[in-house]
Amino acid sequence: MPKMKTSRAAAKRFKLTGTGKLKRSKAYKRHILTKKSTKTKRNLRKAAMTDQTNVKNMKKILPYM
Repeated sequence: MPKMKTSRAAAKRFKLTGTGKLKRSKAYKRHILTKKSTKTKRNLRKAAMTDQTNVKNMKKILPYM
């Protein structure tokens, strides 16, 4: 049986926490930041957890995480 391949795109975007949850960064922080408030931009800095509906698929494309 050959080794399973990790999705490299997903591996760069997600990290595993100590309890086994998937941590991700938030979207909408790249450009057009002038119209966003300081509070919005500050909250976008914080990491977020991946939604439970997506975890099954994420574990499939990240088999060794």
